[in-house]
Amino acid sequence: MYDLITLLGPTACGKTTLACALAYRLGTEIISADSRQVYRGMDIGTGKDLSDYTVNGTTIPYHLIDIWDAGERYNLFEFQHDFYDAYRSVKAHGKLPILCGGTGLYIESVLKGFRLLKVPENPELRARLASKSLEELTDLLASYQPLHNTTDTDSAKRAIRAIEIAEYTRVQHPDVSEFPPLHSLIVGIDIDREERRMRISRRLKSRLDEGMIDEVRRLLDSGIAPDDLIYYGLEYKYVTLYLTGQLTYDDMFRQLETAIHQFAKRQMTWFRGMERRGFTIHWLPWSMPDDEKVEQILGLLPQP
Repeated sequence: MYDLITLLGPTACGKTTLACALAYRLGTEIISADSRQVYRGMDIGTGKDLSDYTVNGTTIPYHLIDIWDAGERYNLFEFQHDFYDAYRSVKAHGKLPILCGGTGLYIESVLKGFRLLKVPENPELRARLASKSLEELTDLLASYQPLHNTTDTDSAKRAIRAIEIAEYTRVQHPDVSEFPPLHSLIVGIDIDREERRMRISRRLKSRLDEGMIDEVRRLLDSGIAPDDLIYYGLEYKYVTLYLTGQLTYDDMFRQLETAIHQFAKRQMTWFRGMERRGFTIHWLPWSMPDDEKVEQILGLLPQP
């Protein structure tokens, strides 16, 4: 018997629409595993696509979306506790939760039941790392095994914070789990590299047409510091650099497109690493229609 269903895959592979179709069939709820969709007001750049949560006139309940204000810094510790609150709530109603997202560390932390600690800032460590390049910081972060994540470290501040967490955790020796591991049916969406690249590029153009630049401008006008938006990486980093005059529009588009492609590649590297660490992921081809994917997933569940 499974504790939950996990749907994962790289950005732009159609996870949300599949999760909603599956949730509709099962009469259940979705828990988001996306490190940016937690922020209110960050909608287009994070691809919330909340209209997807209405299927055949039925609104699919979701959790961990729009729960923090933009400008704040959500982290793995907060996610793990918020996830278990949502998980227990869904289970209390006799439903099988669906965990859906592309942030691999978030997913693995709850499936394995990592014990995490609320990590304070370390000014001395930050000072030592301040002069290092993003590449140097990423290499250093990768040396912390097994709990490290390079999928979201596309800015130096995010990388330094990740190292700060990893160093604190190493010293504290968190050898007792606060939450139990969960037995999950894990389904991944397998999309070939070229198709993924085309979808990412099309989606980026669409988001810009939909007003992503205006969204970032509104966040800046609301009083959020440029550095705080740059911290979130990807769309918010590069559009902020454009709006503050540090990049031309063409440079912004080109560099952001490249960064998203690299991000998707890192996501897949993480998921393949999960398989090496003992997780079984049932991969379904992206090209398969969602209704067929749903039937495949239902066939993997124990029959009553």
